[in-house]
Amino acid sequence: MRVHDLTHTAAMDRAGLAEFLRLRRESLQPADVGIDPGRRRRTPGLRREEVADLAAMSTDFYARLEQARGSRPSEQTVAAVATALRVTPDERDHMYRLAGYNPPARAFRTDHVTPSLLRVLGQLDTPAQVVSDLGVTLVQNQLAVALLGDQLRGHGLARNSIYRWFTDEATRSRVPRDDWEFHGRNYVATVRAAHGRAPDDPQAAALVDALLAESAEFAELWARHEVRYKMETRKRIVHPTIGVITLDCQVLTAETLTERLIVFTAIPGTEDANRLALLGVVGTQELGSSAQQRR
Repeated sequence: MRVHDLTHTAAMDRAGLAEFLRLRRESLQPADVGIDPGRRRRTPGLRREEVADLAAMSTDFYARLEQARGSRPSEQTVAAVATALRVTPDERDHMYRLAGYNPPARAFRTDHVTPSLLRVLGQLDTPAQVVSDLGVTLVQNQLAVALLGDQLRGHGLARNSIYRWFTDEATRSRVPRDDWEFHGRNYVATVRAAHGRAPDDPQAAALVDALLAESAEFAELWARHEVRYKMETRKRIVHPTIGVITLDCQVLTAETLTERLIVFTAIPGTEDANRLALLGVVGTQELGSSAQQRR
């Protein structure tokens, strides 16, 4: 049973839901939902029958929702109306709560990166990459490849940086040994948070099952039940050419909660900033040489 199925006895805010639906409907224009506006309209926004049609329900049922009367809508009905009204993820969650339900998980994992994150990534002149909430690198810019190596190689669990951390010694060679404990706890707590949002997520379950079977360290940390121990704000990286470099990590999370744009920067005027600038030269040359070797 899903977690939010346990809250069907929560009180419904009929007046609040009615007011929200009316205001959201009036804020939409026919063009926003692909409807021909036709002749001049006497009321602002969409008509009730138009919303009902978009939600595949009767106009009478939808009208009763806006009038704070009638039966309580099911979760499926709330979802249909939310889609019809083109609400944001936060507004959708608000609708569920007004109807007396816990919002369903937002985690819709995909290998396709959110376009807005890709646009931001394309404008950056510092190492950056988009990583899933389960540790799979989805895309890297060239400087991130130069800094961290190509993390898009491999298939299945081999693509997962968290899995590699606990099963591949070479992965840890890019991090000072003194930082291993922190990273291990942080990775496990990150997986715990992702697994907790959607316990029936097959990708999260497969990752946890594999690591419990293959890593005693992961099993010991998993048993602590820490959730998101601490988000990384600074990271030390051992680079084979430029040595140890300390970088700040800024994280931008997509609305789906399953994608994170991680941006690595150095404090201006420091030795780390100098090494990052050197990486821009060395890394570009190494990438160019590698490309020529592959030809």
